[in-house]
Parts: sequence; C-alpha cells; structure tokens
Amino acid sequence: MDAHLVDDDAGLTRVLREARRVAVLGAKPDPREPAHYVPAYLQAHGYRILPVNPNFEGRTIFGERVVATLAELDEPVDVIDVFRRPTFLPGHAREILALSWKPRAVWFQLGIRHDGAAAELARAGIDVIQDRCMMPEHRRLLKHTA
Repeated sequence: MDAHLVDDDAGLTRVLREARRVAVLGAKPDPREPAHYVPAYLQAHGYRILPVNPNFEGRTIFGERVVATLAELDEPVDVIDVFRRPTFLPGHAREILALSWKPRAVWFQLGIRHDGAAAELARAGIDVIQDRCMMPEHRRLLKHTA
C-alpha cells in the first residue's frame, strides 16, 4: 500500500495537526449542508477555510470570497477537502496535479471514494484520505485541543 494513502490514526492526526489552510471543494452557503457545517466546525477550531464552488463564485462564505476553481485560490493550501461525487474525482485529481503548488493532503469526505484518483494523487506525493469526515476525525483524534 502506498504510504500516501492515509487510513491510520497516526496519519490522520498528522494531517489534521499540520494543516492551517483548507480549501473546500464544493463548499455551500446553506448551514444545513455538510459542505457548510463541516468547514464551519473546522474554522471554529482554527483552520482558515477557502471555499471553492463555481455555483457560488464571488459570494462570501466563511468570511472568504468563493472562487470557481482551485487554480483561482490566492494562496496554496495544506488540505483540499472534497465534497463532490466520486464521478468528478478523476477530473479534480487532474486539476490538483496541474496546480503550480501541491497540497500536503487531499481529503475525500465521508461516502466519497475513488481509488484511481486517490492513487494518482498519492503517486504525486500527496497524502490522500478517502471516505472519512474531517469533523468527527478531528473530534476523535484532537479532542484535547478542541
């Protein structure tokens, strides 16, 4: 198994501890949506959240202007948190690999998995977490810092 395919508590903890800036691919303004309340939780725990969603481009979510694509972010991020259907992941993997910078990790949220896209990102040296939600993992692994 590739060392960049992260599925153990030590690896998850390292990603959560080292991250400061998180781009949320598929961020939504509706507080009832996981693509809103998960990043809102992360923001409340000290992460800077940068929303990416072409449907809400130019709006403000989490105090930040929403951009349409990852390439439009003003700065590199540590983690790209993905709230998109698995069928979109190969395209997003190509988009991530084409960036002028490389995130430390790409996190596919709970219920989101694409082994091919994950392997492609891992081969490029990016840590990949699949089918897990950052919020409960943060609560479980970093509860002493929450």
